[in-house]
Amino acid sequence: MSDLFAAASAFWAALTYPEFDPIAIEFGPLAIRWYALAYIGGLLGAWWYCRWAAARSPYGIKRDDIDDFLVWATLGVVLGGRLGYVLFYKPGYYLEHPLEILAIWQGGMAFHGGFLGVIGAMFLFARVRGIPYFALTDIVGAATPIGLFLGRIANFINGELYGRVSDSPLAMIFPHGGPDPRHPSQLYQAVLEGLVLFLVLFVMIRLGALRWRGMLSGAFLIGYGLARLVGEIFRQPDAHLGFIVGPVTMGQLLSLPMVLGGIYLVLWARRHPAPA
Repeated sequence: MSDLFAAASAFWAALTYPEFDPIAIEFGPLAIRWYALAYIGGLLGAWWYCRWAAARSPYGIKRDDIDDFLVWATLGVVLGGRLGYVLFYKPGYYLEHPLEILAIWQGGMAFHGGFLGVIGAMFLFARVRGIPYFALTDIVGAATPIGLFLGRIANFINGELYGRVSDSPLAMIFPHGGPDPRHPSQLYQAVLEGLVLFLVLFVMIRLGALRWRGMLSGAFLIGYGLARLVGEIFRQPDAHLGFIVGPVTMGQLLSLPMVLGGIYLVLWARRHPAPA
């Protein structure tokens, strides 16, 4: 057993100073970062999965609709995510440096802002196409954990959004996190918000949850909100914000309404099944 523990300790020690290059591909002056690839991969993966889920929806959503919505979703994620980060996390800084709002290649995207951006995009798209709104949000919500998983992996590669100081055997020293070992909270969140939530929603689709408009949307809100509430326990609060109220972080404060809204939506969906 001691040999096994020593091997595990050596493995994590090898990751103590990760030498990940934030740039994945470089062609002269053109540099493609892992952060950008995570967004691209998340959008394409979600697009493919939405096409699969649309074929199982009883509300007449076509794969062509999903193809066209990809552009709307991209704009909603990027614009909403960036504006959410600016408004929720660093309003004072960007008020003094407004031109840096456009520098999205430097990082700085907020999930809750991207979430609101996609909600707006879905509302407009559903109105234009005559698609039941919650039938569309169910499909998109089921695919969202793909992007969440890849985004958290990109955070880990960048060495950002690391966890709190810990003596856990999983803790590691991050390049910009000081000399103390910290939780790799990005990986915890990748598992909870990405893998676990994706599997829960996938099983719900296989059990016929798409018949109830809003059911999967509510389940996503509950699942993500709970995952974020737990993940924030291990994650280091943003230095410029700290704790908002007592031990509560900004991420938890923004996630609690998602859980409450998700519970309401699930209860509402149970009363509105698809026509026979």
